[in-house]
Amino acid sequence: MKAITYRSYGGPDVLEYGDVPEPKLGPDSVLVRVVAASVNPVDWKIQAGYLDGVLDVVFPVIPGWDVAGVVERVGVAVTEFAPGDEVIGYAREDMVRRGTFAEYVAAPVRTLARKPANLDFAQAAGLPLAGLTAYQALTRALELKPGETVLVHAAAGGVGSLAVQIAVALGARVIGTAGEHNHDYLRTLGAEPVAYGDGLADRVRALAPDGVDAVLDLVGGEALRISPALLTGGGRLASVADGAVLALGGHYVFVRPDAADLTALTELAESGRLTVEVAATFPLERAAEAQRLNAAGHTRGKIVVTVP
Repeated sequence: MKAITYRSYGGPDVLEYGDVPEPKLGPDSVLVRVVAASVNPVDWKIQAGYLDGVLDVVFPVIPGWDVAGVVERVGVAVTEFAPGDEVIGYAREDMVRRGTFAEYVAAPVRTLARKPANLDFAQAAGLPLAGLTAYQALTRALELKPGETVLVHAAAGGVGSLAVQIAVALGARVIGTAGEHNHDYLRTLGAEPVAYGDGLADRVRALAPDGVDAVLDLVGGEALRISPALLTGGGRLASVADGAVLALGGHYVFVRPDAADLTALTELAESGRLTVEVAATFPLERAAEAQRLNAAGHTRGKIVVTVP
């Protein structure tokens, strides 16, 4: 099969397009014919070696954890899916080796759910990792409740845009930080936008004089540093971008595969309360370009690699 691989740590230049063996199918896995896979910052951070102290990496690596595709075969212990089913997945295993930037991936059944019927494959591929990150941060780390106010930093990005929609679906009021060119977009998602930069705290307080009940930080740095002062008494703080949140009394969130959570996202999408903005698509052989665009940052929505 055709796939993208890298044989050593590095930037986009280490990515190779070529033939690799089709993955073997374990008893608890599903062989998925990949239609689309989205690019996430964690992909190029692993590839650069930034997570070498955390994750076992077996070279050559096929990058990618997000997938949308069609079931080709199922393992002998799998009863949840059948050939022909359309699925999405956050196909993360315990080691980094065989990812989704390929014609086929053998994904553990625990990482999969059915694809939302109303999303195309490119949109669906952008949902698993980013959607699960937002969903788990909002519902578990922050325990967001109806009627509460949540501040989302970087609300127009891949995770942020989904977090806004999920928070709205949970019945919360959402304030979202973004560049001014994305403010109308945030309004369409149901958020009240505020601009980045100097005076951010004052702009948030103008909208929420008594403070916000929760802050979801997707940026780190200065945005995280000013966040505790914007909380009400008993307010909660979580970050997916900066481990310094722990010293501030908040929660650090690293997304985990969860079929039930992924199914909840599918149901939100099919009810019309959640959609995925696709910023750009690239064919598989141009995955390095997709990665460069993702690493540059400031993209609205998701960057997706498609497989013919």
